[in-house]
Amino acid sequence: MPKKAIYYDTETTGLKPDRDRIVEIAAYDPIEDRSFVTLVNPMMPIPEESTRVTGITDEMVKEAPTFAQAGQDFIDFCKGDVILIAHNGDSFDKLFLINECKRENLTYPNFPHIDSLKWARKYRPDLPKHPLQYLREVYQIEANNAHRALDDVIILHKIFSTMIGDLPLEEVYLLLYQQTDAALPRVMPFGKHRGEALETLPKSYRAWFCQSGALDKPENAALKQSFDKLGLCNL
Repeated sequence: MPKKAIYYDTETTGLKPDRDRIVEIAAYDPIEDRSFVTLVNPMMPIPEESTRVTGITDEMVKEAPTFAQAGQDFIDFCKGDVILIAHNGDSFDKLFLINECKRENLTYPNFPHIDSLKWARKYRPDLPKHPLQYLREVYQIEANNAHRALDDVIILHKIFSTMIGDLPLEEVYLLLYQQTDAALPRVMPFGKHRGEALETLPKSYRAWFCQSGALDKPENAALKQSFDKLGLCNL
């Protein structure tokens, strides 16, 4: 069965995943036509500049669940054979979700992710820019309440569905992230084993590295493919 798309978005107190917090999460399942949205109490004051962008105030999140509950509810909503899709997700939303889960000792599933911003930049180089609202205008999609999570998610679904046409999500993912075997790294590119062949890495180091979360970082996507192809995390 083909993977199912779950479109998602987060609103936050700022731009730093290691310092700022999520204040709203939304997701949309277009196959079952169901949505998820919740405000999140970040347990910190929301900066004025964030409120100016999102419209979300301290008063609005005062009685909202913390991420411990909201994050688990989001994960439960996304269960199944899914691919998560967000605009600038690899550099923003995904990182916030992973960091918030670590803070709350939640297990974040190894969902495959598609960053629609990367897709737009790669396959619409004719456009001068690729923000979500600009793409909305290009594809002549009606205006929405920009910078509120669920509204942005619904717009993203309409835009991305138009961009990829009838391409299966699995093919979209491969076109965006997969590299040929010849292009994949064969030696460790950093760390104390830098320059060593991946197959010769000590078992204890491989176990630690695979569990550290480093392979989930967007910049290590090619390295993750090498580890997967060589079975280096199958300890």
